[in-house]
Amino acid sequence: MAVIKPFKGLRPPRKLADKVAALPYDVMNVEEARAMAAGNSDSFLHISRPEIDLPAHIDPHDEPVYVQGQRNLQEFIDRGLLVQDDQECFYVYRQKMGIIVQTGLVVCASVDDYQSGVIKKHEHTRADKEEDRVKHIDYLDANDEPVFYLSRSCSEVEEIIAGVIAAEPEYDFTTDDGVSHTLWIITDSAMIDRLVDLFGAIPRLYVADGHHRSAAAGRVRELRREKNPGHNGQEEYNFFLTVIFPENQLNIMPYNRAVKDLHGLDADGFLAQVASAFEIVPSATPVIPCNRHHFGMYLSGSWYHLHAAPDLVNESDTVERLDVSILQNSLLAPILGIGNPRTDTRIHFVGGIRGNDELVRLVDSQEYAVAFSLFPTSIGELIDLADQDQIMPPKSTWFEPKLRSGLFVHLLS
Repeated sequence: MAVIKPFKGLRPPRKLADKVAALPYDVMNVEEARAMAAGNSDSFLHISRPEIDLPAHIDPHDEPVYVQGQRNLQEFIDRGLLVQDDQECFYVYRQKMGIIVQTGLVVCASVDDYQSGVIKKHEHTRADKEEDRVKHIDYLDANDEPVFYLSRSCSEVEEIIAGVIAAEPEYDFTTDDGVSHTLWIITDSAMIDRLVDLFGAIPRLYVADGHHRSAAAGRVRELRREKNPGHNGQEEYNFFLTVIFPENQLNIMPYNRAVKDLHGLDADGFLAQVASAFEIVPSATPVIPCNRHHFGMYLSGSWYHLHAAPDLVNESDTVERLDVSILQNSLLAPILGIGNPRTDTRIHFVGGIRGNDELVRLVDSQEYAVAFSLFPTSIGELIDLADQDQIMPPKSTWFEPKLRSGLFVHLLS
């Protein structure tokens, strides 16, 4: 059963929340991070991407980067940009992006739950990215960015949250991308205890976004436990920062693909090979797939519909029936030679929020030869697969809107 815990959030004063808040560290490169933080010394990117305050040539995994993050966090505290709450709280965080509204409970989740499988994952982690998050969290002595989890819907949890958001919020602002962010604080001990009990009856939580942060939290706990002869399991390092959303509110967008070359084929030869596995229909307009097993392809200035042949689809296999698997196993690997998409540098993954315009830009720039738009993986597919302890192919889901970093931090000491 899921363990959740309130915590004393380290967070910005109300009037500074919109200046501090920043996109998560992993949706941008360092040049984009520098541009986003330019002219704003209060941006949380100085903590989540501290390399922006160091010379451009520095390796973002070098120790001075982690030390800089540690210094920047302390500076934010010293300047009053982040202030710790006096009591342990839960928080309610709502985001609105157009017609999409998602409202989650901000808590600390249990490392034990992650390691025992109460918290279900659907992706493998990369060793280098996991190691980076371990060092980042350990040097900061804090979970500075929340993990994005989902849970089965619970009517009483939703009723409690509905009552909370009927009151005046602590933060309410809209970011440049048009997404509104609203935060409420739960201080009532009886309400906190009831939420703890309700989640204690929920058998599983699911990682939506944040596998590396979750795995890193476990490794940081092991490092701290080894150094603490009085370890009792209740220290803050046994828990990590999480926002939990009900499954019925979340929005998954596609994770599209672009490939740098046609693996020695010309365009006609490539199309001929694709036609052996897919029905190809030229399109006069950009293709946004409208159902499962339907793909868009942009090649040499033209769009095509691709429909997977029925014998390509094994509906009885929760992994093989995913569209990302069908594209990988029937086109990317056998035709384009992308054997391992986790490590092959010829493939580029494009979050659905960037739309088809980004696919066109990449191919028209001649940096890439072909691009594919996909139908998004569903929440049901994610849950079914995770419940079976199966692993999705890399870059199968893109959740949007993204949680803003800097609105709440969990200190480990």
